[in-house]
Amino acid sequence: MKFSAPSRAASGSPGFLKRSQPRYGEKAVKGLLVAASLVSVLTTVGIVVALIPPAVEFFGKVGFGEFITGTNWSPLFKPAHFGVIPLVTATLLVTLIALLVAVPLGLGAAIYLSEYANPRVRSIFKPFLEVLAGIPTVVYGFFALKAVTPLLQDIWPVGDPPQVFNALSAGFVMGIMSIPTIASLSEDSMSAVPHSLRDGAFALGSSRMQVSTRVVFPAALSGIVAAIVLGISRALGETLIVAIAAGGRPNLTFNPLEGMQTMTAFIAAAGIGDLPTGSTGYQTIFAVGLLLFAMTLVMNLVSIRLVRRFREVYE
Repeated sequence: MKFSAPSRAASGSPGFLKRSQPRYGEKAVKGLLVAASLVSVLTTVGIVVALIPPAVEFFGKVGFGEFITGTNWSPLFKPAHFGVIPLVTATLLVTLIALLVAVPLGLGAAIYLSEYANPRVRSIFKPFLEVLAGIPTVVYGFFALKAVTPLLQDIWPVGDPPQVFNALSAGFVMGIMSIPTIASLSEDSMSAVPHSLRDGAFALGSSRMQVSTRVVFPAALSGIVAAIVLGISRALGETLIVAIAAGGRPNLTFNPLEGMQTMTAFIAAAGIGDLPTGSTGYQTIFAVGLLLFAMTLVMNLVSIRLVRRFREVYE
């Protein structure tokens, strides 16, 4: 009996698997994806290019040491002072208050949605939680000024109550605004943890709380850290809430009951003023913006190292 040699198609040779003609549509899609990924890079470069020249001109007139260590900020008055420390301390204080609100509540909501809530409850609660992220920040600002501050003044137990403009109400409302970011991203990271880890912990007699806090939480730590850093970045860059609720007076204090001005609030207030282009007062906007950009960049670089350190890879 004679057998014929197998054809090239049946033999599964590499020549058969090779595409006979290029797929131009696939190349076009790849090009669009590359262009989309370059948008963030080009945007960052554009921001740096826009900030550096005016900031360099500003530091040609005002010493960097005076700017970074001075404790008096009054660039639009005479005599002018350019110490940015009051703006930096106000920004960090309001951000710290926001984190004290957002991190516990956000992580608590994430643990509940990931480990305790059934699918039906999760499908209802998570969209409602994420609705908070879509509320305009100007609404949050007026909520802090008209609702939270009067409430704090009424219930304040000892000492002088908070002022009309204060960092406490601004930071509290900013923390509420940051909850959806931390909760949603943390819940996604926890849900991505393999169920085999949970099953193994339950098989050893662990309770649901022990599984949530000692198994799932450490396994999802890199994603949780990334979520918290994103929440910090949003709090650092928030403008309208602090401009409306925290006030517009530079004040070097660590008392959250007093009014103060953050870096973003100053940029917003000075940017809509009648400052002549090229003046020293106008250039302060870019100097403060460059400092804020540098602070955010350093924080993100540190977070990248933390994420890489605690990252867990499962197969």
